[in-house]
Amino acid sequence: MKKRPSILISNDDGITAPGIRALMEVALEFGDVTVVAPDSPQSGMGHAITIGSPLRLRKQKLFNGQIGYACSGTPVDCVKLARAKIMDHVPDLVISGINHGPNYSISVVYSGTMSAAMEGAIEGIPSIGFSLNDFRYDADFGPAKEVARILIERALHNPMPEGTLLNVNIPNLPFNEMKGIKVTRQAIGRWVEQFDERIDPHGQKYYWLTGEFKEDDQGEDHDTWALRNGFVSVCPVEFDLTAHHSIPFLNRWGLTLEGKATT
Repeated sequence: MKKRPSILISNDDGITAPGIRALMEVALEFGDVTVVAPDSPQSGMGHAITIGSPLRLRKQKLFNGQIGYACSGTPVDCVKLARAKIMDHVPDLVISGINHGPNYSISVVYSGTMSAAMEGAIEGIPSIGFSLNDFRYDADFGPAKEVARILIERALHNPMPEGTLLNVNIPNLPFNEMKGIKVTRQAIGRWVEQFDERIDPHGQKYYWLTGEFKEDDQGEDHDTWALRNGFVSVCPVEFDLTAHHSIPFLNRWGLTLEGKATT
């Protein structure tokens, strides 16, 4: 009998979030599932790891008798611990999400959802991060599950380019109203932050981070355009942060140490 694929699931919204249950329900159709996720929300943690305090894992009953592990650390900690202490084999696929809210453009840098998937890719495992364009806790994940089903099936039966993971953003639409799936690039954009200043009961200042996303991209081939126009965005992402196109420019700077030859 052919062995079922092994799938590792994590997220950044926490192990009790509805989005991770939706992803589990789909993944169980394809293989054996291991869930290791933060014991509390970890949105915006990026690729942070815990080094100054101990990490703890706690078994937790999820649904239909499924058992997962709640981790006291970040999404990246979850994937690292799953590989080192829970799984005795390399999974066939790492998936993260389904995030409550999109992760497009520069948000990939901040996203705990994407960092969990990226950690899988760093370890050479095909990996996908899923996000739904709906921040509500009680969002309808039914259409997103249909999209996840397509992407998981393709990822399990097709090679993933080396050093690459997929960032999947799903519009908040009924499945039959989605216009299709677009392979996109990351949009050029940034978050314009503001800090809401307040005073606590002791007269001390404190701040809440707020702001809005500013898109600086006029193209129609990027992730924010696709999502805004009713398409599922599938954006290939890599963890090699080298700006390869800048190397020739820097070589023309004539950078040398006095008395030393350039190489």
